[in-house]
Amino acid sequence: MNRVLGISLSALLVAAPLCAQNPPKIVYAESFRQGSTQITEESFETKLSPQDPTYRERLKDSRGQDRYVFTIMPQGPQGDTKITSWRVSLADLHHPIYSNVLVADLQGTADAKDNLWWFNPDQFAPVPIRAQRIMKVDSFYVVMQVKDYHFTPLDSPYLDSMVVDFRFCNSDPRSAAK
Repeated sequence: MNRVLGISLSALLVAAPLCAQNPPKIVYAESFRQGSTQITEESFETKLSPQDPTYRERLKDSRGQDRYVFTIMPQGPQGDTKITSWRVSLADLHHPIYSNVLVADLQGTADAKDNLWWFNPDQFAPVPIRAQRIMKVDSFYVVMQVKDYHFTPLDSPYLDSMVVDFRFCNSDPRSAAK
């Protein structure tokens, strides 16, 4: 009995480091917008759900003037109220022709760098759902990370909640992590 217990304990000690959580993958991209605008730094967490599926906030530039509109919108099957993912956009109030400056290429591609704004929990999504997403826009950075999400029922493709951290900063967050 002690031998079985000893072998089990040894196996657990070997396996434990393998099960430890790896730090989230970081996906970095630069927006097609490359200017000198900086913003008023801020960070917040938002919890999204079918009852509260959207979020909208104006962001100020470094002089305190409204400059961007940050929006989170649900995505789902057309004509249905179910949510399968959320999409984030950052619109520049000075250049309304661009509805979302959180893309690297105006044409859009399936590459991860062009999909940082899409919180898609599908295992084949261009960006892993828990990846830390860093997008440089003009002379500031948008950092986004899904902290938690839940399906109802568990085996369905429909989300009933998602918690996301957002940070807007003027210095490269990758250098702070080193």
